Amino acid sequence: MSVALNEKQQDQLLQYLELFARWNSAYNLSAIRDPAQMLERHIIDSLSVVNLCGEGALIDVGSGGGLPGIPLAIMCPDRAITLLDSNGKKARFLFQVASTLPLPNVQIVNERVESFVPTQPFAGVVSRAFASVVDMINGSEHMLAADGHFYAMKGKLPEDELSALPKGIKVEQVHRLSVPNCDGERHLIQLCRSE
Repeated sequence: MSVALNEKQQDQLLQYLELFARWNSAYNLSAIRDPAQMLERHIIDSLSVVNLCGEGALIDVGSGGGLPGIPLAIMCPDRAITLLDSNGKKARFLFQVASTLPLPNVQIVNERVESFVPTQPFAGVVSRAFASVVDMINGSEHMLAADGHFYAMKGKLPEDELSALPKGIKVEQVHRLSVPNCDGERHLIQLCRSE
């Protein structure tokens, strides 16, 4: 993983980590409670895809505590990033982060994935902890531009999910992610329309 951080980005990531740790106990953003583990398992893991999620407007579906959307927004301040989550408490946390850091390139939407209808389609749909690749595609395909891409962050490569892809969707590329201090496998699956 090779990502260069400037001083502002470092400060914003540390502020985000501090907010995440503070709000975590009340809002259950993550089962991980130790800030050092949050840094490794959440922030650094999210940063591992910074250079792999294409260009153009991006939506993070099921954003939860803002992963990977907030780290991506910090690293790509000129890129419009929408964070979508149906949980009101998590959406309030995301609003707090976006206003505190501040992140003017971030929009937060508190709706269910299948209900949200964007005014413009997105170049990319990313998710880190969505149920399955198939559910991600079925729930969010209506948001994706014709030439857009899905980016599914996964641990072990889910062969069963990939063999059950909806008609008209194909795996374009699989990136094995290198995440420091991560024992398990990490992958970014890039998918697109095949028709």
